[in-house]
Amino acid sequence: MSARPSEAIGSLEAIDSSARRRALIIINPYATTVSDRLRNLVVSALASRYDIEAVETRARGHATELVAPAAEGEYDLVVVFGGDGTVNEVANGLAGSQTPLTPLPGGSANVFCKLLGIPSEIVDATAHLLALADRWQPRKVDLGSVAGRHYTFSAGVGIDASVVRQVDAYPSLKRRFGPSFFLASALWTFNRHYLRGPPRLRVKVAGRTLEGITAIVQNAEHYTYFNDRPIDMADGATLSSGTLAGLVLRRGALRDVPSLLLRGVAGSGRVAAHHQVATFTASESVVIASVDGRPLPLQLDGDYIANLAEAHFTIRPGALRVLA
Repeated sequence: MSARPSEAIGSLEAIDSSARRRALIIINPYATTVSDRLRNLVVSALASRYDIEAVETRARGHATELVAPAAEGEYDLVVVFGGDGTVNEVANGLAGSQTPLTPLPGGSANVFCKLLGIPSEIVDATAHLLALADRWQPRKVDLGSVAGRHYTFSAGVGIDASVVRQVDAYPSLKRRFGPSFFLASALWTFNRHYLRGPPRLRVKVAGRTLEGITAIVQNAEHYTYFNDRPIDMADGATLSSGTLAGLVLRRGALRDVPSLLLRGVAGSGRVAAHHQVATFTASESVVIASVDGRPLPLQLDGDYIANLAEAHFTIRPGALRVLA
């Protein structure tokens, strides 16, 4: 059981302001679990260890603009209270800088938080960040890159990007039902758009050519989480491996759905070992292109980005500093 806010957060006394680091808190007020009450709790608690400036995002892409001063060294830390999409925007703004990022769980999945070992409950995560002020040890992690954007853990072209686009069209259902709505949207999207005549793609990686209807390119160990259980797709990548790993689903057939779901959602076996899946690993460059010229949907870190005819994926080792 998680500690009460007064116990978990209030147990650390304020320290002299001259010893405190400057922290910029980026808050997405529209994220799934962010509320005024939690916002005030987090800001008040962190002010006991850091000199705080808190700002809220107003629109998509705003977080990248807000962290520009931090990337230039005006802050010692950027704290992101929002979902993976907000974390992605901040990471794009901080890439290549010396200023570390710390995410706090405010979204529906909070994949990057979990990959870094940050607690899933906001009270526990805030207490964790308070303790880090006394053992300041930022480290570097890799960023994937495609279409002029970075991503922190996973990208997809095809089905998963179509699912993300569908989920984003119904934010109230996403907030209310979380992972269950994602699963329902995945089944609906697969049946409607990928059973008959789906857009096909071609993947060129390490001298190989693979064809299918969807591709996933990871720079992290896990693809996402269903509640707190990791869902694994590709094998071989980690946040500090300096390489990409991925898979290609060759076809969309109704008879393949049960076994794919059992492997992905239920954890019964490895998705990468499925007979309709081809995999690649230890790669620094991946090119995905449409076979027939139809644009392909692209998602990064769980956010739909655009439809593209071709996407060139690369890896930037150690491009982002994190405190976790």
